[in-house]
Amino acid sequence: MAPFKKFNFKTVDDIRKKITELGINIKISEDLSPLAKPVKLGNITAPNSIAILPMEGCDSNRDGSPSDLVMRRYRRFAAGGAGLIWFEACAVVHEGRANPLQMFLTKQNVKEFAELIKNTEKAASESNGSSHKPVKILQLTHSGRYSRPDNLPAPIIPQHDPMLDSAVGISPDAPVATDEYLDELISRYVESAVLAREAGFDGVDIKSCHRYLLSELLASNTRDGKYGGSFENRTRFLLNTITAVRKAVGDDFIIASRFNVFDAHPYPYGFGVDKDDYLKPDLTEPLKLVKLLVENGVNLLSSSAGNPYYKAVYVTRPFDSPALGGEMPQEHPLESVARLFEFTRQVKETAGDIPVIGNGYSWLRWFLPNAGAANLSEGACSMVGLGRQAFAYPDAPKDILTKGKMDPQKCCIACSKCTQIMRDHGRTGCVVRDSKVYLPLYDEARGNASKR
Repeated sequence: MAPFKKFNFKTVDDIRKKITELGINIKISEDLSPLAKPVKLGNITAPNSIAILPMEGCDSNRDGSPSDLVMRRYRRFAAGGAGLIWFEACAVVHEGRANPLQMFLTKQNVKEFAELIKNTEKAASESNGSSHKPVKILQLTHSGRYSRPDNLPAPIIPQHDPMLDSAVGISPDAPVATDEYLDELISRYVESAVLAREAGFDGVDIKSCHRYLLSELLASNTRDGKYGGSFENRTRFLLNTITAVRKAVGDDFIIASRFNVFDAHPYPYGFGVDKDDYLKPDLTEPLKLVKLLVENGVNLLSSSAGNPYYKAVYVTRPFDSPALGGEMPQEHPLESVARLFEFTRQVKETAGDIPVIGNGYSWLRWFLPNAGAANLSEGACSMVGLGRQAFAYPDAPKDILTKGKMDPQKCCIACSKCTQIMRDHGRTGCVVRDSKVYLPLYDEARGNASKR
């Protein structure tokens, strides 16, 4: 590992020099044409190879329906020209909401979600031409130990974890989610998927990343019963849910999974980790899972890593500055980027013809398209995903595809302020590039947090 350094590159040659110095596998291409290539996803086609990854705003209405801020966010994403928009985390049950304003699709508000889709498609066509229609995926989630549906922590855990329990106030004798609860939960994923289809989404994601409930189930080595212990048991819930959803929605609806391949959390409580060194990946089980996901009918994959609420947060999102009180990385951010690229590369190789969206690009700023195009050219991913960058620069795809470059003055600066708003239980977005809207919300959330 090399010493941590903030982003300080001016030219393509500067970043290439540092990549060579670090001895890492990041390619840089000046031919950006691969980003304009359409991508077949299930039975539909995305108009280009750039995707907006799910970035939660924590700002829906109390009933889970889209608020004005939600509508605004997705209009901006759509107008920005991406080929795929992966809509943020949407809870499948009230008790699984990460915050009181998390998306929650129900029979009572499905019409409001249909209006969200209508507005998104309208913004996409008005800005990019009538033929431009982005693919729309809704991420379905249960927040597990990070559930906070009514302003107070209300964790639901699949296993006890001595490192995480204390962080959310879980006592050693607190009950874990029963097999019966998990059995019933599958039907709620099915119900949400059916409603998503009714609303006009092109597919759903069975979210299994970032140590929320399904992600932690993959690592539930210490759990008893049919959902814990063996690899077969730990993957049972995810695979059974995918099978049940596929049966309900049919073959012409996309089922995706955004999942952790590396938890960066000590064994036996972490997935995809070396048993002796939790900061060293072991992809044996994650790649075995990829094969099972494909066999069980998944049309689209997106790999991720880490736990945004614990240590080594840079494994998930390389940054220049951590959230308040967060630890500084023990490596150069380019090493963090290269790790995420390698995970996607291995997942893509294992998944065969199933498209895989890459992540880890935002820290690269205006060199993002150069790295993305290189990864697409060598088959290391199927689409280039923008996460925090989309908060800051929603029209980045359009600038890349029409101007051949990104504007440095519009790029995400990896300052972690969007993360800080979430930590402070506020409504989140880019405080720097969208300051008129989000600087007051940042100050409000900081002020409320300081009173606790």
